[in-house]
Amino acid sequence: MSFVMYSTSWCGYCKRLKSQLADLGVSFEEINIEEVPGTAEIVEKVNGGNRTVPTLVFSDGTAMTNPSAKAVVEKMATL
Repeated sequence: MSFVMYSTSWCGYCKRLKSQLADLGVSFEEINIEEVPGTAEIVEKVNGGNRTVPTLVFSDGTAMTNPSAKAVVEKMATL
């Protein structure tokens, strides 16, 4: 996996991005920040204290918050 998507079960933006990435054949690890202790803090750290999802953290340590599927694919091409 080249990135982890931090999400919640109720987030519409998360559902949309997951669907778009699935259509493109992009695989990733998903972590629900409401179910996995300590992960909400990772999201807050990346987003200046905000618990904003979807937040993607890539294998190079960079992050994107609520990106488009196109932006994700472009980023993955640089990894």
